[in-house]
Amino acid sequence: MPKRCPIAKKSVLSCAGLACALLNASARMALADDTDGSSAHEQSASATVAVLSTPAMAGPLTPSPSPTRFDTGPFGNVFATGALTGFALWQNNPTLGDRGAQADLTNAQIFVQKSDGVLQFFVQGGVYSLPAIGTPYVNSIKTTNDLWGPIPEAFIKLAPNDNWSIVAGKLPSLVGLEYTFSFQNLNIERGLLWNQTSSVSRGVQLNHSVGPISLALSWNDGFYSDQLSWLSGSATWKVDSANSFAVIWAGNTRTTTVSTTATPLFQNNSRIYNVIYTNNYGPWTLSPYLQYTYVPRALSIGVLHDAATYGAALLVNYAFDSALKVGALSLAGFSLPFRIEYIASTGNVADGAPNLMYGAGSTAWSIAVTPTYQYKRFFARAEFSYVGASNTKPGFAFGPMGTNTRQARFLLESGFLF
Repeated sequence: MPKRCPIAKKSVLSCAGLACALLNASARMALADDTDGSSAHEQSASATVAVLSTPAMAGPLTPSPSPTRFDTGPFGNVFATGALTGFALWQNNPTLGDRGAQADLTNAQIFVQKSDGVLQFFVQGGVYSLPAIGTPYVNSIKTTNDLWGPIPEAFIKLAPNDNWSIVAGKLPSLVGLEYTFSFQNLNIERGLLWNQTSSVSRGVQLNHSVGPISLALSWNDGFYSDQLSWLSGSATWKVDSANSFAVIWAGNTRTTTVSTTATPLFQNNSRIYNVIYTNNYGPWTLSPYLQYTYVPRALSIGVLHDAATYGAALLVNYAFDSALKVGALSLAGFSLPFRIEYIASTGNVADGAPNLMYGAGSTAWSIAVTPTYQYKRFFARAEFSYVGASNTKPGFAFGPMGTNTRQARFLLESGFLF
């Protein structure tokens, strides 16, 4: 179930060289954290975190409270943060070309941004991979080359006041609940529903907020197709400090024939709808959501019969209180996220319906449990995931012949957020 790829490949930064540079920078800044006890630093930390809301993070991982700051004079402050993370994976029933055990970088990225004033910007650069449940793993060098290049996101923002802004460039998609990169999410792997949605689009987005309501409208190229034919929108209602409700929709306004790794032909001609609810109650965070996607009949791209996917997911996190202990061990910094989901597709081969999952008409469910620990800028987490599929078609499921219907994985991810 691919969902990604760039129109033109770009040269990638040296993985080893970038990782070494990021590791050295992280070590120097971690040392500075340990020795900096000034009250001014502590008083400004929470304000800095509030300002640096990009890249967005769902938790339980949190960004550095003291990003590197550059005073550029009349242009204002420019901040630099980053993520250096790697993982190991073990799985059964790998597909042909995948491996049962492997290790790789998940992120070796730097984020540079100006986040206040009328003119703002954000640039994200480096190497990345996108482990996703139920799909073959693709290493970080190939992922970076075949998707959005070494600058996966970059945009400028005009914000004349607190209620209006316009953003243009390579933007994170509005659709779906889960973010693109592993450090941004509750789990190491993204889910089955995520695989039906776009991740990065080129275009322009208008944002407006009034009271508890936030609105966004975007004209973009969908699944990175380089054709500005997608219209996306979202409306979010912040009910109170603990509850929010969002409705999201997106779709291609015409049939397009682009087909690459980042631009799967059928998904790029789809329409996507999400309903998302989020609740924060004490140590608990709960995010149930519904998703529906629809691919209309289009003879020009070989879709002889329309097809759809419909799914539901529940993402939960429990953050342990610092007062809780197991023997002499404090549970401060520990959390337990998990995700359960179900998705089904319509259509069948005889009708000429497109394959959106593991064969036309297939269904799947999954679970992922990800115990996590973070200490200052360092984190470590493990994950067990399992996916089961039904009504699969030979060659589209798991195992070397694509006929197995189950896959279990165990993953370890660790690194620094600086």
